Amino acid sequence: MTETAQAVATAVRDCPECGASVADGGRYVTWCAACDWNVDPEVRDEEPPGRVERLRRRLARRGGEQLLAELTETEDRGTSGEADGAGPPGAGGKRRGAAGILAVGLAVAVHGVTLALLVGGLWLVVAGWGEGFLPAFGALGIGLAVVLRPRFHRLPKGETHRPVLRRPDAPRLFALLDEVAQSVGTTGVDAVVIDADTNASVSTYGVRQRRVLHIGLGLWEILTPQERIALLGHEFGHYSHGDTRRGLLVWNAFLSLDTWRYTLAAQRAESLTDHFVNVVTAPPRLLVDGLLVLLEHLTLHDSQRAEYRADSAAARTAGTDAAAGLMDRLLISDGVTGELARESVAARTRIGGARREDPAEGLWARLAAHAASVPEHEYERLRRVAERRGHQVDSTHPPTHLRRRRLTRGARVEARIVCAPPRVAEVDAELAEVRRSVARELVRR
Repeated sequence: MTETAQAVATAVRDCPECGASVADGGRYVTWCAACDWNVDPEVRDEEPPGRVERLRRRLARRGGEQLLAELTETEDRGTSGEADGAGPPGAGGKRRGAAGILAVGLAVAVHGVTLALLVGGLWLVVAGWGEGFLPAFGALGIGLAVVLRPRFHRLPKGETHRPVLRRPDAPRLFALLDEVAQSVGTTGVDAVVIDADTNASVSTYGVRQRRVLHIGLGLWEILTPQERIALLGHEFGHYSHGDTRRGLLVWNAFLSLDTWRYTLAAQRAESLTDHFVNVVTAPPRLLVDGLLVLLEHLTLHDSQRAEYRADSAAARTAGTDAAAGLMDRLLISDGVTGELARESVAARTRIGGARREDPAEGLWARLAAHAASVPEHEYERLRRVAERRGHQVDSTHPPTHLRRRRLTRGARVEARIVCAPPRVAEVDAELAEVRRSVARELVRR
């Protein structure tokens, strides 16, 4: 028996609720699988701050359940191609089309306000020059328009904690990315950004909308090679399936409305003037909140469907088991983030003996070992807790337990791409220096 097994599976006790035998969880929670006694002992307030963000999460949870039922019904009728976006849209597709058109129209209106501020500000400055405060109001309008202007994603420049890789820097990695992209019906990326996050994403950058993949080593390093393929399949699946929210027009509308919310946010009232300003800004603040919720509602169905489709792409690329395993790793992401923080602190102290010459040496290996030591009964507990709490990656994603349920129901899917050990070693070798650089910066910061 390994040390990990000895540390986890030790004493057995009776459940105080149902009397079933319960194994001592060791450094993990002791709970009863028969009646769920002590399955969720921590009292947490997982509701995010802010009225709009809480509403976003509630909408996402409700929408995720409704959409899963819709997709399940479609697949049970034998039209899974439509559910994954490979076939013609049905009635649900028409509704999404109408919602998408309304979302684009609302985004155009939001950007129209920005344009009106710019034009009006310029007119006040030019026509009202020398006429009291008119030029000042014009300058204020121009300044707001500059802040609210549509933006393009940009790549990090000279940031040691977020290095950027191009094709000549890591040809084997990019070859793997191209293969995964081709397997889900799209093309590869032009750049890869690496950092210490426990997340991954795809987006575009620059005026020409080039593609970029963001890999967070906090997530990448705890995945098995096949789960990494599933992660890449999921991310590239976003390129091959439309998502109104990710479009440049709508995405910038969200940014503009969030900027308005920040600008109009109520201030702590410490004087009569503060009270007056809060009262005056209340109507536009409520209007902005309403527009944000409306845009959220119009894009949510399309966005969540894109997530489910991306999960299907992950399963087709890496196999059902790897895609479901990726969902499990998402459940321990908070614990991994905490472990990463503890490891980075311990790496620059004298814990466990003399301080290393390079305090970041072995950081990712220790993080991977921590994730690998999590026993199956803890994953099962986390799955049940996730279902109780409605765990989500963020407010735009369907609940994680629903995503996993959709992957594991029905027949298993075999992997299209199997990453053999020699190929894993080649990709790891290309990332070795970047991994060291990110780890050193994480420890330093």
